[in-house]
Parts: sequence; structure tokens; C-alpha cells
Amino acid sequence: MTLPDYLGQGDVARLFPVLATTSKEGRTTSIFLACLANIDEFRDSLLGSLGVRTGKRTVLNCFTEIVFKKEKHKTNDRPDGLIVVRNGDREWRALVETKVGNNALDVDQIERYRILAKENEIDCVITISNQFASLPTNHPLVEVRKSKSKIPVYHWSWMNIFTQADLLLTNVEVGDIEQSFMLSELRRFLSHESAGVKGFDRMPPEWPELNKLVSAGGKILQKSAEAEAVLGAWFQETKDLSLILSRQTETTVTERVKRHLIRDVVAREKDGLETLRNERCLEAVFDIPNAAAPLIVTADIARRTIDVGMTLRAPTDKKSSKARVNWLLRQVGSLDSPDLHVRLTWPGRSEVTQFSYSELKDDPGICEIGKEAMQVTAFHLFYARGLGTRFAQQANFISDLEAIVPDFYREIGQKLSVWRAPAPKIKKDRETAADVSVGAIEHDIEQTEE
Repeated sequence: MTLPDYLGQGDVARLFPVLATTSKEGRTTSIFLACLANIDEFRDSLLGSLGVRTGKRTVLNCFTEIVFKKEKHKTNDRPDGLIVVRNGDREWRALVETKVGNNALDVDQIERYRILAKENEIDCVITISNQFASLPTNHPLVEVRKSKSKIPVYHWSWMNIFTQADLLLTNVEVGDIEQSFMLSELRRFLSHESAGVKGFDRMPPEWPELNKLVSAGGKILQKSAEAEAVLGAWFQETKDLSLILSRQTETTVTERVKRHLIRDVVAREKDGLETLRNERCLEAVFDIPNAAAPLIVTADIARRTIDVGMTLRAPTDKKSSKARVNWLLRQVGSLDSPDLHVRLTWPGRSEVTQFSYSELKDDPGICEIGKEAMQVTAFHLFYARGLGTRFAQQANFISDLEAIVPDFYREIGQKLSVWRAPAPKIKKDRETAADVSVGAIEHDIEQTEE
């Protein structure tokens, strides 16, 4: 394959790159781009997340270590890659900048690549690192998002790339045997520590300081730099957590975000900051395909607890609250955990009530005390796991969170079912079509009137 005429230097992305052993970044990039260019479903999944259309006639070429023939501003920078997508006469191009391990993206370098892209009619810049973004359009670096450059910068995390490969393979979505084998080898490579791919594993240094402030009864200021850093880290962790759950369930788990905040990172940060200031909590909600309800996760800084739960509507075909509670208990079974609780919602303005799961299991009738004339309308079943001093520790908080959330879903969440009204039954006096004819119904009306 020949280089495009606008490149003065570069190489086709190789599946087996010949590079120095110290070039971990270059090796990982080359292998990834080679797979992107040669595995149709993998290409469609990743480029589709950027809004790039691909099809059977799409031609995708990837190059590494590129240098353009015409550079108005000479720099020592060399983009790690170039992606070229051809659909008929139309061509879409993207510069690629990658970082592996603990290496972080550099704002100034990205801005220089934006200039380079504009000078050479490149459509966008794609960054890849171990940093996380809720969407490819929501770059993890604030300065990149706020830039006035008209060249868009998209972002993929390595863990997102790994997860997409894993889901395609586990769900047998790659039709070609050779391509499936290639993707399997990419997954195997990315899972090895030598590739430099890692998940989000620690909160920022501001995390312990914010915990100290809250523990001492202090107020989180509206323009708190510590709070902004913590919130940014939380958003990265919740994205990583959705990828973890995706791999565990072999489905695509997404984080639920208010519609008007999905693509507006600034508004989402403002909304999250308000929750953090007013409630001293970090919150996230995950949608798991076909689960009975969204998975709600709350990190309560004041209580130093992680709450994980799901809310179910109570069955309305059960007349008593005790019967409705028994409906819930049958789903959960004999699980015995001191951290498991049930919060009951009642009609109107009646206050919610809460019991430990073991209390309700021993005596379901206690739910009706003081609520005799009412019927429970909903249940929130949740873990409330106290972490003590581990809560304020940068690494332990993340490791505990990533253990507790899947544990709740495995032990409880996946067992739950949504209540559905039973199918209507044919009445005994209307079993045949003749029973509901006009004449039959008229006869019934006359008898009723008599």
C-alpha cells in the first residue's frame, strides 16, 4: 500500500510492528490501528461512535508515525497515527494521538495537532489514553473542550476499545473467522500488562482533602477547585464502571444522564457540583439491558458509605402491604446481609419507612405498623456499605466501589423482575362468541334492569 500523496513520511499500521522494545506506545497503537482497518464490525462500532458512516464498500486505511509534506509550522511533534475512511468519492480523515500507561494527554500538543489538521484538511483529531470520557465527543480535558478551534477532538479510552472488542467476541458478532481470530488476539494483547492499558484506579489528591472538609462540617464552596477535581474523577470512574459491568454481563451497560446534559459537559458538571455541595454525595445511575430497574449508586461522603440499589414498583394485584413485601422477599430469597435494606414508599405525602432486609424476612407484617390503612407503592432495595477510613483513601475507595457494585447486581439485582399486571381472563359467563353477541348482551341488560 502506498502512502497518500500528502504524506512525506509514515508507515502502514502493522499487526506485527518492527519497533524498539522501548516503544510500547508505538507498538500498541500500530496493532490497534491494523485491527481497526481489517475487522469490519470493530471498525463499524468505534467509528460509529463518532458518527462516521461505514458500509460494505467502505475502505479504511491506517498509518503510523506520519509526517506531512507541507507543514507551515515546523515542530518536533509527530502524530501517532492517521485514519483515512473512503466511501466512494468522499474521504474522512483523523489524526490519532495515543498515550499508554500513566502517560497523560498534553493540551498544548493536542492544540498543535489541531493546527496541523486544519493546514492539511484533516477532519478531526482522535486521542486515546487511559483517561475516560462519558462520550467520545466529551473530551476528558477541560481545556480541549473549551478551545475555540473548529477542529473537533474525539476521545476513546483504551478500556473502551478493549470492551468493544470483548463484547463483539462474546456475542459472536464478527462473522469472518479470520477477523474474529484477529480481534481475539487484540483482546488478548490489550489485556496484558505490557500493552499499558488500565482502568481508572484512584481518586485525585483532592479526594482526602474534601473528605476532611465534610467530616469537619465544612461547606463545599461553589467554585471549589477540590470539588471540581473530585467530580471530574468521579465521571471517569463511572464510565469505567459501566465498562466493567458491560464486560461482566456481556451487554452494553450505559450510564443514565439527563437528556439535556448528555452532550453538555459544562451543564453536567454544574449539576453534579450542586448535588455534591447540597447533599455531599456523588451519584450515578446505570442502565443494564433487560434488568428490572436502573442501578443507582451513591457515594455518601458525610456517612462514608456506598449505597447501591434498585427501585421496583409494588404489585397492585396484591391487596395488603404484607403480601406486596412477600412478593419482593420471594425474589431475593434467603440472602442474609447486614448491609441490605428496604425503603418503602407510601401514597401521597406519607413518609417513607425503612427496614433491614433481615427484619422484613423474619416478620413481613412489621411494614404495616402505622400504615394500616395504606398500601406500599414502591420498594428501594439497596446495600448500604460503610467503608470507614477506606472511604477517604484514593485507591481503596475505587477498589471497594468496583467490588460492591457488581456484588449487589450479582447477588440481588439480576434476580429481580418487574411486576406486570396479569393478563385479563375470559369470564365464565362469556366463554363463547355467542355469549357476547349483540343479542346476548341486550338480554343481559334487560335482566339487569328488571
